[in-house]
Amino acid sequence: MKKNNSMKLTYSAVCVALAMVLPLLTGQIPQIGSALSPMHIPVFLCGFLCGWPWGLVVGFICPLLRSVIFGMPPIFPTATAMAFELAAYGFLSGLLYKRLPKTTANIYVTLIAAMIGGRIVWGIVRYILAGVQGSEFTFAAFLAGAVTNAIPGIILHIVLIPLIILALKKADLVLNE
Repeated sequence: MKKNNSMKLTYSAVCVALAMVLPLLTGQIPQIGSALSPMHIPVFLCGFLCGWPWGLVVGFICPLLRSVIFGMPPIFPTATAMAFELAAYGFLSGLLYKRLPKTTANIYVTLIAAMIGGRIVWGIVRYILAGVQGSEFTFAAFLAGAVTNAIPGIILHIVLIPLIILALKKADLVLNE
């Protein structure tokens, strides 16, 4: 058990490091980063690989840590809302992957359910933060941020993440089983 927790801690640290570095591939251009959502990839992976507690923590700290270190995303409201969104991704991907039968189809089911759940959490948090700011967050703004503008990232995640999970499963490196 102690060795397993050490491995989960190591995997989680690698996922945090990836979440700090992957957005640099977008050249710090917010429009490209928002479209591809590279920080989401290691959070989903952490949930799948290490389980929901690890995925939740990694998801929550990554946007806040990246904001403090690199100034992107801006801490309020973007990184704050993303912290809850990514925490939901890590939580849901870890929980669902653990509970569902370990089939390839269920990797996709888990990923898509986690994506939907995280985007709903993001919308709720953005709505609350808009109220705190005295501004408005409409349903149209939610659809634009959670779906329309995110389509390239959604496609990237649906293609890339299951391939990585299947490869890591084959190499017997998934600890959340």
